[in-house]
Amino acid sequence: DEIEKIDEALLDELGQRSIRIMADARLNSETPGSMIDRLSISALKIYHMDEETKRVDASSEHQKNCEAKLMLLQEQRRDLGKCLMEFLEDLVFGRKTLKVYRQMKMYNDSSLNPVLYQKKNSR
Repeated sequence: DEIEKIDEALLDELGQRSIRIMADARLNSETPGSMIDRLSISALKIYHMDEETKRVDASSEHQKNCEAKLMLLQEQRRDLGKCLMEFLEDLVFGRKTLKVYRQMKMYNDSSLNPVLYQKKNSR
């Protein structure tokens, strides 16, 4: 999973820098990799919402609603980007610690997803 690869690379980099983790360092529930994933999804939403604001076949009400949504999406992206930068800074200074969380996705695994293994066994 790409999120895990990002987090593993960051953990390796932090390890190579021999950062001293503070005794009271806190753990985030969301990792930098998952935040970067959310930022990429946000970029797609912003792109497509911006397209909606420019649609010539859409009503002015639709365009206005999309402009408001676009502004909110941009604010959320700025907030998330700021949170990511602060988290990375906290990691570098040892104020926070990082743990790689494994996704354990079950939906495409025919040995774990009941829909898939029941279908397989019914053949």
